[in-house]
Amino acid sequence: MNAITKDRSDTLAPFGTRLDGVTDPVRKAAIGALHRSGLPDRRVEEWRYTSLRFLTETPLAPPAEVYDAGQIQAQLENLGLNSGPLADLPRLVFVNGRYAEPFSVLPAEVEVSFFAKTQTFGSLSAPDRDPLTALNAALASDGAQLHVPAGKNGGDVLLVSLGQTDTPVSFHPRHSVTLDEGAQLTLISIQAGQGRYLHNPVLEISVAAEANLKHVTLQTEGQEAACLATTYAQVAERGTYDSFVLGLGAALSRQEIHARLAAPFATVHVNGAQMLGGKQIGDVTSVITHAAPDCISRQTVRNVLDGHARGVFQGKVFVDRVAQKTDGYQMNQALLLSENAEIDAKPELEIYADDVKCSHGATVGALDDDQLFYLRSRGIPDAEARQILIHAFMDEALGLIEDETARALCTQMLARSFPVAGESA
Repeated sequence: MNAITKDRSDTLAPFGTRLDGVTDPVRKAAIGALHRSGLPDRRVEEWRYTSLRFLTETPLAPPAEVYDAGQIQAQLENLGLNSGPLADLPRLVFVNGRYAEPFSVLPAEVEVSFFAKTQTFGSLSAPDRDPLTALNAALASDGAQLHVPAGKNGGDVLLVSLGQTDTPVSFHPRHSVTLDEGAQLTLISIQAGQGRYLHNPVLEISVAAEANLKHVTLQTEGQEAACLATTYAQVAERGTYDSFVLGLGAALSRQEIHARLAAPFATVHVNGAQMLGGKQIGDVTSVITHAAPDCISRQTVRNVLDGHARGVFQGKVFVDRVAQKTDGYQMNQALLLSENAEIDAKPELEIYADDVKCSHGATVGALDDDQLFYLRSRGIPDAEARQILIHAFMDEALGLIEDETARALCTQMLARSFPVAGESA
């Protein structure tokens, strides 16, 4: 997303001298782009609803390489990863952006390498266009690189990122997932932590012909944290990328997805839900590019907002001239539980082909008084009646998650999320 302005390098002050002394050409190019653009502010169209003041108020040091193993074990336990069906799944655990081998179990059918050793950035991202991606390229120290060979089923794999700090830090993991022809994988990404930090991951995804990637992200970062995640996905002929993001945590979060349907009959699903309260800000931004004919994209995002929370949905579907027979659908729905809650929705279609079926829409509302009255008239207390309606609204969204294990995890974490304060919040 274009964030080119006049010299705005002063916005990089929170990162101090960490950007100095870099010699790697890719990192130097990223730093050059950063110095030209700075971090985006609300004058940039794609960031008009989401302020990054969080980053400019506090210096963000690099995290310490040591961590408290007992606290990490407690975080994994709290996430439900040490018991039940998730306990037996292979997992790659990162603490403050670095691979934590003692807590990880490598998958059998997936080839795994690490950015710390390969220093491979990939070719799908756009650091010259996207400042947060440029910041990642400049400061990335580690990340998982997953490769599923042709025809293989990699099963379910957990990618866990934990923040643990007593002082403000930032970490910038660089992940990639590559599926060869006919390969399959379910990737369950979990973002969590404790303390004040910036988690700025970049994930590059390549789905080859007839391959299928299911990708579910559970964002439950610490309440003082910021999570600004960017994903780039490219899908080949008859390939499928099916993603879902559930946002529950962080003071400030943004899940930005760039998905490109690069060959005929490719399919992309970019779905999600947010449940926020207090003064949380949650942003779901997507750009879905139809660059070939006969492709399908679907996007449904639901928001439940209480207190002074603010949700943002920006969804753009771009249809190239060659992308005839495109089938694109986009919908954002918001449930406001407080008169102080806010949703900013900007669905957008940009179509250059003439034989397409595309639609988009947005709805905003409160809990239905008639439905509440119906439940109360049957002896259900007001607070419980409200919860029933809220969870019914969210359950429809979670129903879009095809993988049963991932759906159960999201349902469990949603049930444990903050209590709803109601209209008086």
